[in-house]
Amino acid sequence: MTFDISKIHLPTNPGIYLMKDTGGKIIYIGKAKNLKNRVKSYFLQNQNYKTQKLVENISDIEFVLTDNESEAFLLESNMIKKYRPRFNIELKDQQRYTYLRVTDEKYPRLLVARRTREGKFLGKGKFFGPFTQGSSKLLTIGTLRKAFQIRICKNLPKKVCLEYHLGNCEGPCEFKDAQEQYSKHISNLEDVLKGNNETRIFTKKLEEEMQRAAELQQFERARDIRDTLIRLGSLQTKQKMEYVENSDEEYFGIGIQEQSATVMNFRMINGVIRDSDKFFFDLVGDNSFSNFLYQYYTTHKIPKFVLVSELPDNQKLLESLLSKQSGFDVKILLPKKGKRKEIINLIMKNIELIHSKGSEPGLHELKEILSLPSVPKTIECFDISNHGDEFAVGSMSQFIDGKPHKSGYRKFRIKTVDGRDDFAMIGEVIKRRYFGLLEENLKLPDLVLIDGGKGQLNAALKSLQSLGLKIPCISLAKENEEVFVPKIKESIIIPKDKTSLKILQHARDESHRFGVAYNRNIRKNKIKRKN
Repeated sequence: MTFDISKIHLPTNPGIYLMKDTGGKIIYIGKAKNLKNRVKSYFLQNQNYKTQKLVENISDIEFVLTDNESEAFLLESNMIKKYRPRFNIELKDQQRYTYLRVTDEKYPRLLVARRTREGKFLGKGKFFGPFTQGSSKLLTIGTLRKAFQIRICKNLPKKVCLEYHLGNCEGPCEFKDAQEQYSKHISNLEDVLKGNNETRIFTKKLEEEMQRAAELQQFERARDIRDTLIRLGSLQTKQKMEYVENSDEEYFGIGIQEQSATVMNFRMINGVIRDSDKFFFDLVGDNSFSNFLYQYYTTHKIPKFVLVSELPDNQKLLESLLSKQSGFDVKILLPKKGKRKEIINLIMKNIELIHSKGSEPGLHELKEILSLPSVPKTIECFDISNHGDEFAVGSMSQFIDGKPHKSGYRKFRIKTVDGRDDFAMIGEVIKRRYFGLLEENLKLPDLVLIDGGKGQLNAALKSLQSLGLKIPCISLAKENEEVFVPKIKESIIIPKDKTSLKILQHARDESHRFGVAYNRNIRKNKIKRKN
């Protein structure tokens, strides 16, 4: 049942909206300049299949208001990383996000935060990030501990350890002065973890404090501050080196195919392509090239120039956010000619190649509609052609990437069933087909389709189970084109205009045609022999 949008108040402010399912789980997060207009648009006609699927799962919508669109952009990105809703863009390397945790102990420690697969943080304390895999924050966690005199011992000892004697910890386990100073060290560390600007402010504050200590002839204090500044300098040097090692240009191409987007990028170093990657996301709700770029640069080094095959929505806002995040001006450009245009053309050629090898979009629909574990690139469909006890045959059509693969078709003369028992015949044909594949160690299909209803489906499942196989198996009944799936009483009705249904119908019709032709041939030969 579709969610009744009239039941909730829709604010006209900028902000984000959190769509939830019946269990209260967040399934999609979006942003808008005007929340009312954007959210209402989901419930209009002519949405694509995947957005329809999102709307069908909505049970509640929550809003968080912001002062402007820029704040909504930032909040949306952070909330997506926190809750990882299944309909939002999730980069394939999103699991590599690293967070740091300042524990909630009496004398807190700095640790790498761990998360469950659902994205929930393990342990208590304050969390900072995300940082990229290999980012300076992760690489220098030891430097940060030393710079801010953060203890590393798991359990607080009664006496100072080696870290104290190395000058890396002031020894709050033993000394009262260190205990009193520790909360200040933690506060300073948290300021630095919040961002580059805070690091610069903290460094300047330390320099002023060191100058005052020297003027007051507190030379030991001045020396300690100097050592902290040296460590912070080392941290900032590593950050600069990382930027130099990366290119100041990155190229992106985007290709749309049905309801999905393919993005490919090239990273350039000294004018040479040194790295490339591919990303895929569904065109659901607000999922867009602009959203992709912002998500991408929350976990990758930001270059000075981002070259694209098409300008993203909110270009100026995106440039402003990336500039603020990086500390230098970032430009997003659409090259018109020259070497830059040639690189974009090369990326687009690669995307075209990916699409030409891609599977039929209707197969992705099938995966979603039937909750299949993978896209059914290989479908095998079975039918029984029964003309009296003597002329019963089974037939199988094979579809690969949504198209007939006629060299894979198979026919079966029924051997073990007497009488007109279609269920038993389906059971025999299924068992013979997949016992043979198992014997020869050949590849199994992604989906088995049976021409018939619940009875034929159950017979096929019984045979698959007897072979120890768990191949997804469904049936398609001719009369109302109902799809039956295991363990669900009610049939699934796929709209007649859907490509997914047309693929199933084509496979069913092909197996029927092939079986009837085989049956006719057997009868014809029988008559010839009698004559």
